[in-house]
Amino acid sequence: MNSYRRKTSQVRVGGVMIGGDAPIAVQSMCSTDTHDAAACLAQTEALAAAGCDIVRLAAPDKECAETFSYLKERGVTVPLVADIHFDYRIALECAAAGADKIRINPGNIGDDERVRAVVRACREKQLPIRIGVNSGSLEKHILAKYGAPTAEALAESALYHVALLEKFDFTDIVISIKASTVREMIAANRVLAEKCSYPLHLGVTEAGTAHIGTIKSAAGIGALLCDGIGDTIRVSLTDDPVREVMEAHNILRALELEETGINLVSCPTCGRTQIPLIDMVNEFEARRGEITTDKKLRVAMMGCIVNGPGEAREADIGIAGGRDEAVLFRHGEIVKKIPARDAVSVLIEEINLL
Repeated sequence: MNSYRRKTSQVRVGGVMIGGDAPIAVQSMCSTDTHDAAACLAQTEALAAAGCDIVRLAAPDKECAETFSYLKERGVTVPLVADIHFDYRIALECAAAGADKIRINPGNIGDDERVRAVVRACREKQLPIRIGVNSGSLEKHILAKYGAPTAEALAESALYHVALLEKFDFTDIVISIKASTVREMIAANRVLAEKCSYPLHLGVTEAGTAHIGTIKSAAGIGALLCDGIGDTIRVSLTDDPVREVMEAHNILRALELEETGINLVSCPTCGRTQIPLIDMVNEFEARRGEITTDKKLRVAMMGCIVNGPGEAREADIGIAGGRDEAVLFRHGEIVKKIPARDAVSVLIEEINLL
């Protein structure tokens, strides 16, 4: 755990821990119709294979609970979250059917007895509850107080829902404040982080297409993670959910928050570059599947021998180019010269030996 990481309580979602000193968990959500159990199974398996730690499914009615049972019966081990908005009875059905976490806002489901019923079901099954707040879901009294969905208003809304659960001594809670405006999302989570110690789920909602959505998510999620805020993340994209998982891992890798994996650093090239570095980097990315080590490594691919090993001194291993050749280096120290045409293959071989 990074020394600057915000201290939080910890909850268990199936076999995945969120908060405390647990690694930051990557989440996504099925885009399939939850009534189509077979389609949900195929997408859940694809998400798990891509490295998704937790998968959420929409549950608009009680019939959707059958899909949670179906997925568990088919051997799905990735934790499943039931996304429920207003009907507390759906939460009860999904909890009984095998969901590993319930996403519900207590203030939206009715009186205390309904909240108590959900708390009782989750406590019995040892399921956490995720509270989700966004700028379009603020309570009327909070919106009237602040006049707009400000960062303070969003945080107060989240804590209002938390209080409804705490009334019944329920504290296995994860909180999510999302906004489509990056600055608003960052500000709201910073306010909330100061006011509670519950784990926080980060994301920029309605972020857009794969390109701009990833940029917005990297800016918003990345800023907070650099502050030590955030315990689980979702990159919301108008795209295949598998793409969300890939980009989430890319954000964690860029911040060196992944527990394993390759963090590739490479120079943008300039007039000193004497090898086809862009093609070589693309080849390396295409051949990542040949890397067998599960160690956390920083790998550098630099365009010239003059600056390469020096600028990438912190890399565990890397190559830097010369005229028709490259050098292999470790932590800035040159190990050997290799033909440029063999550089990617040699680099992968050496990585696997580390």
